Amino acid sequence: MRVNTEALKNIYLLNLGVSASDKVLVFTDRISKREKPPRGRELKRRQELREISRAAAAEGRKLAGELIYKEYSATGAPAVEPPKALWAAAFGEKCMKELLAKGLLKDILKKNARAGASLEVAGKIVKKYSKDAVDAVVALSNYSTTHTTFRKLLTGYAGTRYASMPLFDVPMLKGPMGVDYAALKRSTRLLANAIKGADRVEVTTPNGTRLLFRKGRRKVHEDNGDYGKLGAAGNLPAGEVYLAPIEGTANGRLVLEWAPTRKLKTPVTLLVKDGMVVEVEGADPFASYLKDRLSSCPECSNIAELGIGTNPMATRPDNILESEKILGTIHIALGDNHTFGGKVRAPFHQDFVFFAPTLKVFPSSGGTGRVVIKKGRHQG
Repeated sequence: MRVNTEALKNIYLLNLGVSASDKVLVFTDRISKREKPPRGRELKRRQELREISRAAAAEGRKLAGELIYKEYSATGAPAVEPPKALWAAAFGEKCMKELLAKGLLKDILKKNARAGASLEVAGKIVKKYSKDAVDAVVALSNYSTTHTTFRKLLTGYAGTRYASMPLFDVPMLKGPMGVDYAALKRSTRLLANAIKGADRVEVTTPNGTRLLFRKGRRKVHEDNGDYGKLGAAGNLPAGEVYLAPIEGTANGRLVLEWAPTRKLKTPVTLLVKDGMVVEVEGADPFASYLKDRLSSCPECSNIAELGIGTNPMATRPDNILESEKILGTIHIALGDNHTFGGKVRAPFHQDFVFFAPTLKVFPSSGGTGRVVIKKGRHQG
């Protein structure tokens, strides 16, 4: 496997703004007993992700003042909190000792009902020891850490810059990572502005998906690849506008044609009522996996996110990290959204991409609404 080291260097210099005085954490996750053993193409992808992580760490050692590299046993699902050893590497031993002594970490790792109260106290401790925390993170785990309290505490209280790159693979270094970031920033801002004033949002697609929900005053976020400021975070590859729908307001149906890393043999339909997936229909094995995952906790069924792709260099539909960034697509996620303006904490956050969507927004005053995207084309 050949890795474009110049592209890896850009992650540090162009996206994260790493300097010779920075302490940087790079990590990945190994295949674990929590997972169904991957085979064939999936096994190869996981093995290559580990190689990419090690190559990224090697490149980082040339650029950062200190480079910490960690591997851990995979958690088995996106948004599950990483293990204590990674927390210690990221926040420092003094911070970890105080979090453990005050009994805060147990609630946070479980994402239970008390986690919200624990988060405020934990945030003050993290801020107290912020000088011990890493300055930047390159997160190359298979299972995403974007929607974890681990990430939220690092960026929100320690000022860490954070590049989240779950499912990353080599072709992305030449494709969507090569985007013109100045142009991406402009187009992402224009789209965000077109949605900010909306109260309700309607999504429809040719395959039968239709979802209507309230946005209200929820913040519209921009992910444009610029993570050089204190506390900045986002995906690489970058390129999306996203928001957390108001809980309990989404209704309709989602017709899935793609799992995170493969096309489904037959579509899987999710019926949505009052903000939650209430039924999963479909013959593809992914339907069974999804039923099991959603039954593991009530919050996992939450309609967590609407995202809109803005990266013109993103093209591949078979990897959700890239496909959700494709210009003209939308993605909808289930599960956790507490890290970007929602109220739900869950050990799960999974995105699903939809092609050729029509996106319509409605102001609080009512009216016929305005089409922002029509059959996959941004309306300007």
